[in-house]
Amino acid sequence: MIISEPAERDIEAAFRRLAERDPVAAIRWYNRLLQVIYSLDTFPERCPLAPESKGLTREVRQVLHGRRQHKYRILFDIKDDEVRVLHVRHGARLALGETESAEE
Repeated sequence: MIISEPAERDIEAAFRRLAERDPVAAIRWYNRLLQVIYSLDTFPERCPLAPESKGLTREVRQVLHGRRQHKYRILFDIKDDEVRVLHVRHGARLALGETESAEE
């Protein structure tokens, strides 16, 4: 399991935003997020392809975490049986565009 630097930054920024409103809920969210991420070590192909995958040369998959306004998309790829988390994006955000890339 590899969590990329962009994904780490995404996670940290989301945690800070959540913690401003409710520090206890932010910790709970973070711990559950890590559970979801580490669950990808077991059968990551169970997760659907992300919309971002269409324009890329490799498959980018996604798994959702959270509920309602706190839903996040965990974007990852699989290479040589290793899962690499690329980004963690709020569900309300648009798919990665030309200014942001899943290739990072």
